[in-house]
Amino acid sequence: MSTARILFASLIGSVIEWYDFYLYGSATALVFSTLYFPTHDPAVSIILAFATFGAGYAARPLGSILFGHFGDRLGRKAALMFTLMGMGGSSTLIGLLPTYQHIGLWAPALLVLLRLIQGVALGGEWGGAILLATENAPKGVRGLYGSIPQMGVPVGLVLGTFGLALINHFTTNAQFMAWGWRIPFLFSILLVVVGLWIRGGVDETPVFKAQKQSGDVARVPLIDALVHDWKNVLRAIGLKLGDGFLNVFTMSYVLTFATMYLGYSRGDALNALTLGCATMLIVMPIIGYFSDYIGRKRIYISGLVLLLVLSIPYFALMAQHVVWLYLMEVIVLGIVWGAIFATQGTFFSELFPAKVRYTGLSVGYQVAAAIVGFGPLAWTAMAKNFGPSPWVFGAFFIGGLIISLVLSLFSPETKEIAYSRTELGVEN
Repeated sequence: MSTARILFASLIGSVIEWYDFYLYGSATALVFSTLYFPTHDPAVSIILAFATFGAGYAARPLGSILFGHFGDRLGRKAALMFTLMGMGGSSTLIGLLPTYQHIGLWAPALLVLLRLIQGVALGGEWGGAILLATENAPKGVRGLYGSIPQMGVPVGLVLGTFGLALINHFTTNAQFMAWGWRIPFLFSILLVVVGLWIRGGVDETPVFKAQKQSGDVARVPLIDALVHDWKNVLRAIGLKLGDGFLNVFTMSYVLTFATMYLGYSRGDALNALTLGCATMLIVMPIIGYFSDYIGRKRIYISGLVLLLVLSIPYFALMAQHVVWLYLMEVIVLGIVWGAIFATQGTFFSELFPAKVRYTGLSVGYQVAAAIVGFGPLAWTAMAKNFGPSPWVFGAFFIGGLIISLVLSLFSPETKEIAYSRTELGVEN
């Protein structure tokens, strides 16, 4: 099987999953608060809508446990096929869902249910996509291979935001709110068909095949990971917090913050988001390549330090309402965050032995995601009561970055580890 097909299979599924997940985030800010959570106070509607957004993050640890179990016992490929169908199916149904005006309370209730399904699917997708790439990687290029599925995040978000921006450009506000926003969600079904066809032609990873043939398969991977590798599970959680709050702010909440509180147009906010993702897309494979030479840890620490330095100026400059200045800072953040994100998947996966790798990698990452996922809900509530001060948001980022920075300083360099190792509880 060709390397290109393997990498494309890891990328395409990641693109589809993140396209759907972040499309929901953008629609939360622009559409759902009005159509599914109508109240007399727009801020309250936003808070209710972002509660459903956070519900998707809260469901991700469940997906990591469920699909991690099957991925470590039955294979990476089987788990990834189901995550793709779960995400694509729920997103398509969101595009068909009647609004509060038509079916009353059933509308927000069904929206929450579909969002939970999205969260479960994504909770299993991320770790599996990383392993599909890295467990097929030849010696010396695991960092490069691991950066490919990570590129699905900016690609998926660019597709989602570009789709909304395009529809927004060619429709009136009334048309956009009536039916235009549904088009990108319905497009998911076509992406899923392509993704299933690509992934259906990919073999199981060599690392899992060897694990299966040896008979050394964890009976309950979650228990083994928590009993024997709990330090690395906690390490992965803490390492993710650093960029996690920035993730949910820049990828989703920024549309609300920029348009509702700072007076940016919807088009300018969407364009800035797209530009930042395009910057990440360029940076990530380059950084992934260099991580195979200088190590994951050094790049990760450098990125966290730079994010710490840039976090407060980001909000202060954003509040100046100078569009070109905002676009420039988005490019800088895209470069720094791209460096962290490029190494993250490979770095985290190398912390765990093969027999619990899917579970350990996924649970660590997705628990952190659940913690940061309710950030937009908290920020909206604080903005309503105390005003949209950049220092309020900065406190979350700085706290998360400090935790991640301390943990990264005491983490091992992992690029030379034996990826096929099976021993549990071994310090890397």
